[in-house]
Amino acid sequence: MRLSQLAGEAFTTDPDIRGLTADSRAVERGFLFAALPGVLADGAKFIPQAEEKGAAAILARPGVRSSLPIVIDREPRQRLAHMAAQFFPRQPETIAGITGTNGKTSTALFAAQLWERLGRKSASLGTLGVRGECFNAKLAHTTPEPVTLHKMLDEMTAAGVTHLAMEVSSHGLAQYRADAVKFNIAAFTNLTRDHLDYHEGFDDYLNAKLRLFSQLLDEAGIAVINQSRGGQSSSGQSSEYAGRFCDAAAKRGVKVIGVGVQGADLKLTKVAPHSAGLDVSIDAFGSTYHLNLPLVGAFQAENALLAAGIVIASGVPVADALGHLETLKSVPGRMQLAAHIDEAAVYVDYAHTPDAVATALKGLRPHTGGRLIAIVGAGGDRDKAKRPMMGHAAAENADIVIVTDDNPRNEDPATIRREILTGCPDATEIGDRQEAIAAGTAMLKAGDVLLIAGKGHEVGQVVGGEIFAFNDVEVACKAAEALSRSKELG
Repeated sequence: MRLSQLAGEAFTTDPDIRGLTADSRAVERGFLFAALPGVLADGAKFIPQAEEKGAAAILARPGVRSSLPIVIDREPRQRLAHMAAQFFPRQPETIAGITGTNGKTSTALFAAQLWERLGRKSASLGTLGVRGECFNAKLAHTTPEPVTLHKMLDEMTAAGVTHLAMEVSSHGLAQYRADAVKFNIAAFTNLTRDHLDYHEGFDDYLNAKLRLFSQLLDEAGIAVINQSRGGQSSSGQSSEYAGRFCDAAAKRGVKVIGVGVQGADLKLTKVAPHSAGLDVSIDAFGSTYHLNLPLVGAFQAENALLAAGIVIASGVPVADALGHLETLKSVPGRMQLAAHIDEAAVYVDYAHTPDAVATALKGLRPHTGGRLIAIVGAGGDRDKAKRPMMGHAAAENADIVIVTDDNPRNEDPATIRREILTGCPDATEIGDRQEAIAAGTAMLKAGDVLLIAGKGHEVGQVVGGEIFAFNDVEVACKAAEALSRSKELG
């Protein structure tokens, strides 16, 4: 593709562009190198390296010089996204973007499952990578950088995917990674404190999320919004901020489907937990449906209903979308049943914010006949202010709390634990995560439930600059097996 076609402007020298990259190390002959400004380094410093490796053109901010043709843009990240969409032009015909603090992954996988049950070639894209019947791939970020993202969209379309449920993170929105994606549907889960180590404040975080509705969603698209009071957010912030997302859609004349306990269109009127799942009643556009969801945690009913709203927004009849909710399968690392020990259970969940910890524990409480035990930690090099809040959320909603390490990264693990413990001073501190899981498992008696929060689906623990193999589900299973053996011998 010629540079003029890719960039949409004329150039005296118009080279053929064979690839795009923002990583100077990945430059090949004929590539366009995007010299993007970064937190740690300015990509403009690597232009000489890109030139030496055979780059054919440069994308950069004003003021940058090169012997190669330069595409100048004050927002090179955003321009790169549009160029990537031009270079990799195919996209699934239906793309739902899902944003919010909690519930994105579950909602995306649930929507993909529903489409699949209904005969659509579907996939989900996000924290767990790309998952679908005809296309799978690993990803480094929830919302990949634009060249990877648009290449992935092009490849999955070639593989037959027609319906995609895609998580859209605040980082991805702030950095224009999802720009030029043809979103027909935009969905909102909830909004609570997260990622304030990156965003300048909560308003900045909120505004990043709003971009999906105010700028990226097609004007002929549909917004699906969780309007619940409480629901996903134990503090009620879901309903508080849902109005902002409804307003953003309304200003552009976009149709809104409201879901949840306070949903205007898909309203949860009953959520009754039982040993194997949830009995729910839904008022949907004037009709009532009574369903049994094979999911644990009342908040999962809202994720499932949001997914159904997405599927309905794609043109599926209401009865068909809701009828398949009873066939949903749980999502890896999201309220995942890891082990049974006699009449006790161990669950693993990705809850890593104060609200998510509280919501997960409140969701498990109705399924708990005895004590509710929580294992919590917090990641290093991330928002420090939320650590005592996470400890407090655990102490408020569990009977026993164990504070352990999550991914300490480059921070002192003991310091992180002390900060969590300020919110739960009566908790037990066990730094080694494997030992903490073994200790929590050993406490279990008939009717008890153990929640291992924080890492969910992750298969590694980041300590310093190294990643050590670690999977909460596998560790919990081994601890349960060891406990069972000791009881048999004892």
